[in-house]
Amino acid sequence: MSTIDQTRLEASRHQVLREAIDPGLPGLYRGKVRDNYDLPDGRRILITSDRLSAFDRVLCCVPFKGQVLNGIARWAFEHTADICPNHVLAYPDPNIVVGRRLDILPVEVVVRGYLAGTTSTSILTMYRAGRRQMYGQVLPDGLVDNQKLATPIITPTSKATDGAHDEPLTASEIVERRLLSPALWQQVSETALALFARGQALAAERGLILADTKYELGLDAEGNLRLADEIHTPDSSRYWRADTYPERLAAGKRPDSFDKDVVREWVAARCDPYGAEVPEIPPELIWKTALTYVDAYERITGQSFEPPAPTPPVQERVLSALRMLHAG
Repeated sequence: MSTIDQTRLEASRHQVLREAIDPGLPGLYRGKVRDNYDLPDGRRILITSDRLSAFDRVLCCVPFKGQVLNGIARWAFEHTADICPNHVLAYPDPNIVVGRRLDILPVEVVVRGYLAGTTSTSILTMYRAGRRQMYGQVLPDGLVDNQKLATPIITPTSKATDGAHDEPLTASEIVERRLLSPALWQQVSETALALFARGQALAAERGLILADTKYELGLDAEGNLRLADEIHTPDSSRYWRADTYPERLAAGKRPDSFDKDVVREWVAARCDPYGAEVPEIPPELIWKTALTYVDAYERITGQSFEPPAPTPPVQERVLSALRMLHAG
């Protein structure tokens, strides 16, 4: 980034959106990263905060993160609207999207183009454990960590509730359990693969690899399939640098990525991240993560990032936008 960009970012380093709670708005639901409101007229307001979540908990707040995610999702929604309509109605603030309230599908849809991942449901974790059949797919022997698959695959999971863990599913199980009808699952599958192909093509134009991603899909009041929440962001996707990928793959090293792994790895190296108290994360590590998110925004979209002004406080700006929505 240029010197003037660094200077502007430093000037707004204190601008952090921890939460956006407006007691005048109904239907509040707080996620790990987003604060959401369901309005009586069928609209849903989603505010993307700067909270960083990993290991089923919020670890810290990262300046600009919410604005970056909202901005990338907006760009990606606009570049995929011809494939699948989305929930977006308006963007009244850099951290806010107003959308249609959808009946979210009970299946988590993840598309993977590479043998990667760190969670228990990732294909790399299963492959390392010796499994070759997973999610109704069969992978060949001899693959190495982070290698490209012959063709992208969908690895659906159930959506766990009450502290349970997501459960891997096959297409047959989705239909047999009546989670989705055969016709709807076919539509979801074809849509997800088409979205992923578009995302990979757009990433390649920017010198990036879109390795895998998650899609949140739902049905609107008319029964139309729509995208919700976010799409092709660093939090919902795994991005790698294309120029260094071959060398790092050959050396057995982890690809250069744009995600929150720098914080996640720091925490995991110092405690049991699922059970123990998390030590205070150094401010410089948080700032490094903020710059990584800004870099991801500019690389993915090809646009310059506009940080929030030093004043007014970003929370005050967001709450003002929410009050206007309430008044309207």
